[in-house]
Amino acid sequence: MSVADTFTSRLASLSTRSMRYIEPVTRAAAPVARASRTAAGAVPMPGRIVIGGAIGCLIAGFLLHWSELVFIGATLAAALAIASVYAIGRTTYAVTVELNPRRVVVGGRALGRIGVTNSGTRPVFGSRIELPVGVANAEFQVPRLAPGQEHEDLFAVPTQRRALILAGPATSVRGDQLGLLRRTQNWTDRIELFVHPVTTRLKASAQGLVRDLEGQPTKTITNSDLAFHALRPYEQGDSMRNVHWRTSARTGQLMVRQYQETRRSQMLLVLGADAAHYASGDEFELAVSVLASVGLHVIGEESQITAGWDGGVLHTGSPVSLLDDSCRVDPVRRGAKPLREVVRALAARRAQPSVVLLVVGSQTPAAELRAVATLFNHDTVFTAVRADLGGEAVMRRSGPVTVASIAALRELPLMLSRLGTRQ
Repeated sequence: MSVADTFTSRLASLSTRSMRYIEPVTRAAAPVARASRTAAGAVPMPGRIVIGGAIGCLIAGFLLHWSELVFIGATLAAALAIASVYAIGRTTYAVTVELNPRRVVVGGRALGRIGVTNSGTRPVFGSRIELPVGVANAEFQVPRLAPGQEHEDLFAVPTQRRALILAGPATSVRGDQLGLLRRTQNWTDRIELFVHPVTTRLKASAQGLVRDLEGQPTKTITNSDLAFHALRPYEQGDSMRNVHWRTSARTGQLMVRQYQETRRSQMLLVLGADAAHYASGDEFELAVSVLASVGLHVIGEESQITAGWDGGVLHTGSPVSLLDDSCRVDPVRRGAKPLREVVRALAARRAQPSVVLLVVGSQTPAAELRAVATLFNHDTVFTAVRADLGGEAVMRRSGPVTVASIAALRELPLMLSRLGTRQ
């Protein structure tokens, strides 16, 4: 055996023996580490500063024989001891959080209720309940509760903006008034409040977007369909069922029918969410309202629809599912994909759509719209609705794309009706 092999085998043996001693120590230290993390979570920054100050003053006072530092350290230590009394004690709460209703339109009224019941057999001293509601944090003071006693508070949830608001978890906080020590415990899970975008009802005459369920004739010629196109001479392999016998008898040669291929309406509805394409947040909200309004109309007509944005596909199984998903749509501020790539990814989920409606902002370059149009053939009707709060309701043609600009949601039904008459 070479020297290198001997060294390698001895090193492996040493590692094996070392692990026999390290593993028991690691298992024994795990509870201590968990307790340390729990304790660290119970001591906020003011408490950590006081602990550090007390230890530092006591050590420096004894080493330097400086009685003033010893007194300050003792005072800080006494403050910590008193604060610990407020954090000690068992909390036997049963907490419920309710939101009514769970779905509202922007600006609607949404109320919440939090109920705290002492489920134990002994009185519970007063504490504080913290409840995150969206980006805010509500606080409720709970008084001393006797066994079985309940305390409730009502609160209003702001709904001025479209959002998915998460309420919870409700957390009880025990601690001193100075915030040196605190003990927390979660009592509930998070519950959702959907603040739906404002929508408008579209006119039933807006047939440019929603085709009839029997299908729409295309320019593709086929030998078997519903929409008759023309007659042509018989070719080998043609089905005898398509022979038009009267014309064949009159002309003296076999003539067969040709048809225009019909396709059932399939709509692709896409929202471009690049924040750079919108002049303001209100303009983006207008675009989301356009998306939701058109989607609700198409779903109500029971036509096939695929809806999505930069973040993925929106559920269109029902009007409620579409509105719920629209609450999760946010502007993409960093790393936004080109609009053409977003539409390509969504279009790949279905067969060639018959109608494509793209909702964009006022800052979207016309070149990007024309680039998106190159993804589809001549049988697909491609339209863009531009949200432009500072502009006016106008319809323009940009290459193969018809662009309808609106400054307010109330202008959408008329613009879509005009689109229907053009197609």
